[in-house]
Amino acid sequence: MQRTLSSTAIARLKNHLKYGGLITYPTESCYGLGCLPTHTKALKKLIRLKHRPQHKGMIVIGDKLDRICTLLQPLDETDRHLLESQWPARKTFLLPAADRTPTLLRGRNHRKLAVRIPDHTGARNLCRLLGQPLVSTSCNKAGKRPCRNQREARRQFGRHALIINGRCGGAKKPSLIIDWENGRQLR
Repeated sequence: MQRTLSSTAIARLKNHLKYGGLITYPTESCYGLGCLPTHTKALKKLIRLKHRPQHKGMIVIGDKLDRICTLLQPLDETDRHLLESQWPARKTFLLPAADRTPTLLRGRNHRKLAVRIPDHTGARNLCRLLGQPLVSTSCNKAGKRPCRNQREARRQFGRHALIINGRCGGAKKPSLIIDWENGRQLR
């Protein structure tokens, strides 16, 4: 985010998300399209809008590990410390999802959830200001090029999502996706 959001803007944004709204916001490599990770109607809306297959899971970001832990199975202290030493970074890890984590979020037939503390100050600050983790999927229709700026995001999703202004990081590729359990890189 280029500038600090006013308390009024933050309250409006929280309300928008609380009632199932979608947002677009800058991340390390492109604009993200997101919502609250536990809001089933918002997840369905996002999947429908992107034409995204329901079997694919989505990434959840937060400003700190504690922000996303409610969506995960309990972590032991060793794993917590190792994860915290890896972030913030362009590394997304697959971790065992909590039983209550929505199937739409982790993907059908998946028991793990993709999570990241982004290497983008604006995206981390957005989660901190909201006091919530966010879904972070690329801002594009399935198979199309991701939006790289506010104008592209507004053109594709402006009628369906609230646009958060800011600059994307300089990364040319999306984050790595690594299975925490076995260290296998999936992307």
